[in-house]
Amino acid sequence: MKALKPLLIAVALLCPAAAMAQDYPNKTIRLIVPFLPGGPNDIIARVVGKRMSEILKQTIIIDNRAGQGGVLGTDIVAKSAPDGYTIGIVSAGALAISPSMEKVAYDTLKDLQPITLVAKVPEMLVVATSVPAHNMKELVALAKSQPGKLNFASSGPGSLPHLAGELFKLTAKIDITHVPYRGAAPAINDLLGQQVQMVFLDLPILLPQIKAGKLRPIAVGAPQRVPSAPDVPTTAEAGMPSLQTENWYGMVAAAKTPPQIVATLNKAAVEAMKDPEVVSKLSSQGAILVGDTPEQFKAYIASETKKWAAVIKDAGVPVQK
Repeated sequence: MKALKPLLIAVALLCPAAAMAQDYPNKTIRLIVPFLPGGPNDIIARVVGKRMSEILKQTIIIDNRAGQGGVLGTDIVAKSAPDGYTIGIVSAGALAISPSMEKVAYDTLKDLQPITLVAKVPEMLVVATSVPAHNMKELVALAKSQPGKLNFASSGPGSLPHLAGELFKLTAKIDITHVPYRGAAPAINDLLGQQVQMVFLDLPILLPQIKAGKLRPIAVGAPQRVPSAPDVPTTAEAGMPSLQTENWYGMVAAAKTPPQIVATLNKAAVEAMKDPEVVSKLSSQGAILVGDTPEQFKAYIASETKKWAAVIKDAGVPVQK
């Protein structure tokens, strides 16, 4: 009888969590978007969140908490109650890059519970129309003939476009100069104005200018060609298979969220991503939907963190710790 006492205590302690998981969700879920409304992260969250709300038969409200390149909103999720009622769809920057670039208040793999990788958005390398290069071979040859003379823009220091450019430098063994901007829009404006020569950016942002003939695509950093730009070769086809540059967005909750709740959210999210309307809406935005397991997403975060930490170190990117 004495031997059973600790077991009975343990069961009693577990009952509230088990009851909560069985009853989940019985109130509104808050979906944190760590960026302003209207951007890729926000669009993906709203489209997937709407379908998840229908599947779970519970209201999901979008809560935009912009700041520090996604770090602020991610930290809100990390510090929330681990009950599944505060979740987030967070970008690669906040989960895999910022922890290597600056001091953040959370440990990605200890303070957050991965739910699923929602979508990938390939980065595309484009050049200004004045640049006398029409493919990767010509661009690399041009850069090598003019060390330090060509500039590449980015949406800010430590951003994925910045690190994609640094990875390009390391992979091609070229010397090109980084010019950071405060966001993608001013970077594109100066590229159109021929003040910088090239940039890596999310494919959807570049497509209108490419279709109008105002920017010239060189390569897309995805494993396969993308439907929205089928004539643009991948970086692998261009001879640089290690130059994989994809932005991505994943769903997370606070660490210690009960496994049953994580499984419920994962199932709803994956089902939502298979919905034809969701696929249609997000494919038109250049997003490639994924929908994997929490374990697979956790492993992916770890591999991406390792990859970009190595780029930051090898390229000598200044960090703030």
